[in-house]
Amino acid sequence: MIPIFKFQKQKKHFLALLIVCLSALSAFGKNPESAYIFSYTSGKSFDGLHFAWSTDKISWHPIGPEFSYIHSDFGAWGSEKRMVDPVLFLGADGFWHCVWSLNEKDGNFAHASSKDLLYWGRQSYPVVMNNKNCLTPEVTFNKEKEEYTISWLSKDQTETKAWYTTTKDFKKFSETKSLPVSEYKSSRATVLISGKSETGSINKVAWNVVEGLIKTQQLAAYKNQLWAETTKTDNERFASLKPVEAKFTVDASKSKKISNSLIGIFFEDINYGADGGLYAELIQNRDFEYILADTKGRNKTWNSTKAWSLKGDASNYVIDSINPIHPNNKHYAKLTIKDDKTALVNEGFDGIAVKAGEKYDFSVFARAVEGKAGKLIIRLAGKNGEVYGEASIPTIGKDWKKYNTTITAKTTEANTSLEIVPQMIGTLDLDMISLFPQKTFKGRKNGLRADLAQPLTDLKPKFMRFPGGCVAHGDGLENIYRWKNTIGPLETRKPMSNLWRYHQTVGLGYFEYFQFCEDIGAAPLPVIAAGVPCQNSSTGGAGQQCGIPMAEMADYVQDILDLVEYANGDVTTKWGKKRAEAGHPKPFNLKYIGIGNEDLITDIFEERFTMIFKAIKEKYPEITVIGTVGPNFEGTDYQEGWDIATKLSVPMVDEHYYQSPGWFIYNQDYYDSYDRSKPKVYLGEYASHLPGRPNNIETALSEALYLTSVERNGDVVSMASYAPLLAKDKHTQWNPNLIYFNNTEVRPTVGYEVQKLYGQNSGDQYIPSETKLSNNQENVKNRIAISVVRDTKTNDLIVKLVNMLPVAVNTSIDLKNGSLENKEAIKSVLKGDPSDKNAKATVSTASVSELTNTELPAYSFTVYRIKAKTK
Repeated sequence: MIPIFKFQKQKKHFLALLIVCLSALSAFGKNPESAYIFSYTSGKSFDGLHFAWSTDKISWHPIGPEFSYIHSDFGAWGSEKRMVDPVLFLGADGFWHCVWSLNEKDGNFAHASSKDLLYWGRQSYPVVMNNKNCLTPEVTFNKEKEEYTISWLSKDQTETKAWYTTTKDFKKFSETKSLPVSEYKSSRATVLISGKSETGSINKVAWNVVEGLIKTQQLAAYKNQLWAETTKTDNERFASLKPVEAKFTVDASKSKKISNSLIGIFFEDINYGADGGLYAELIQNRDFEYILADTKGRNKTWNSTKAWSLKGDASNYVIDSINPIHPNNKHYAKLTIKDDKTALVNEGFDGIAVKAGEKYDFSVFARAVEGKAGKLIIRLAGKNGEVYGEASIPTIGKDWKKYNTTITAKTTEANTSLEIVPQMIGTLDLDMISLFPQKTFKGRKNGLRADLAQPLTDLKPKFMRFPGGCVAHGDGLENIYRWKNTIGPLETRKPMSNLWRYHQTVGLGYFEYFQFCEDIGAAPLPVIAAGVPCQNSSTGGAGQQCGIPMAEMADYVQDILDLVEYANGDVTTKWGKKRAEAGHPKPFNLKYIGIGNEDLITDIFEERFTMIFKAIKEKYPEITVIGTVGPNFEGTDYQEGWDIATKLSVPMVDEHYYQSPGWFIYNQDYYDSYDRSKPKVYLGEYASHLPGRPNNIETALSEALYLTSVERNGDVVSMASYAPLLAKDKHTQWNPNLIYFNNTEVRPTVGYEVQKLYGQNSGDQYIPSETKLSNNQENVKNRIAISVVRDTKTNDLIVKLVNMLPVAVNTSIDLKNGSLENKEAIKSVLKGDPSDKNAKATVSTASVSELTNTELPAYSFTVYRIKAKTK
């Protein structure tokens, strides 16, 4: 079984705490047989269920204080996640049950249950009111009927009413009925805790329940203290530390097979990663399909005219939708032209950057509705009227038609705009206005920005996860990413709002993702929604409180099966033929499909996930389905997700965690005790986070340190990918990222250097090593790591060494049974001050004999690659 809290994963540095805890509890003398616990919450955002204890119901001792044992998961990101007026009781089934209100507006209450008050099961949020709120719920139990009655108040500006429903299992509920307000009874008590009045529930429990609550809180406090360690306090922490002597004994005869696909990339359209980023299109809002809802109404200028303007006082333009090119692209520009100086102008994404001598392919769908048709002049223009490149399109016809031309840039400019100048008087319709550099990655039409795609290629990723995490399951059911909407001619694709509050043209669609994976030698790993939207949705409900109706799930499942046929099917199949028509008759060799992303594990989720998984397994047993286990390394979604995966024999699960450098330092044994007979692990999203979210030497080295343990456990961890990947200047919703960029610059981070060193130095055999240090303090031991792997394709031996200490580590490595004939190695070193955001790895040639006596600089990551002797 996957452990719930992973207590056994904590080593000697936790034992001292437990001794302290036991000593503190024994200070009470002879412990009572029982005590009272008081459960309460502040009702504020992010707050959870707190406990205090008492032996007399007068003097209350807070545990924590205000340590949260369960949080409410209802609602969108941020302030909407609240636990209000919880009531706690021991049910007839022997489980503790907690019921609470969610807010002052929704007609739901929440429920969760626990055996021990420590681990809480799935949360549910039954809808019991329409257009009314559900406040201060109460629960009573009828022994004769074996039935619970949940009652609550509902208030508006004029009156307060009471209502109730009944249930036997907190899964099915009776019809909501009204209740006289006089019959609504509150069970809550108000007590004084640390001088403050709190309202909640009082329950009598055995003393060992109180002990369990206290130990859990104190263990969490101790772990958090460790995990909060940063290099800012290293001078104090290691004030007397001398250079450390480290001896590593590596026995090549004891190798074990590990995954040959360990290091990959995860692409999500966040931070303008696709449109305005990797996707090489230079025209913003090319399809006139921007809508205010893309930004949740936050940007009032975000509409069909965004990024467009008109030159020429006598002329005008409007957005029309009467007779579009295609129903999926309803809007287009209708120009009323009064003179030949009228110009429709697009500003691009923060301008349009061009390079002298390079060619740019322009295309447009156009029709001349009224007046004498004429040609179009297409210009790259400066702010003061400079013309940096020009081309023309011959006379425009009266029906929609696609026109093409090529512009050659005369000079290098970072901030041009595109001008379309009609040489006619009358009415002209324009849509799907596009400008692409001819020098895309691999020269692909509708391709990718070469200077962004190349550093991704340089990582040598073994796989690529796409089109995103939260983007894949979307903001509400209507926003779930549907792959079929992203293939075919661009004008037929269906653009959509991006959950990260901008627009997706889906010009970078599934065909382009598959093609890019093939171009860089990475296995494609598409992520499909599990029939539920993002757990933080704010459209169509507060959070993931809904799923695709079961009556529609068969069609949804068929869409997923069709995806496999599109990727792998013969050209004689329906969807294989569509792939061939797009220009790729050969299969894309799809092996993996991710189902779900960080989902709230509910009954709604499980029903739909199970249906999808079984269908894929039945029709395509060769496909490895990757399940989901929530957004954290522990907790309810993690445990419930693992339980489902184990029950269904899902081949692999997707784990995510964004943690502090201290967490990565002190959890290098995280995967050591994983059950090797259970599903494999894909570490799909991870990153080291410091306050302010920098990407620097400290965060990068903590990731390098942790990845040595991931390689060590490469027999259970099959794949791993840092997240997020790309971020555009001025459009960043999330930090840190692996690569930052603007229209003319690409800036890989220090974390990128670590990923590249691992990606370019992967192996498929792990060789164990024994470590002996001159200083065995836990905080010293945990900051020194080694990983030795062999690449059996080349027979190269690769040694990775991490030193996260502020002093040098003098190492000697004994390569037993290594059979090293080559006397030279390629040595890469990444080092710097912990706050350094610009460090780059240096690469040199070194003697293999150096391994027997070498110095690892303070705060460094060193890789030796010893090539096999060529004959």
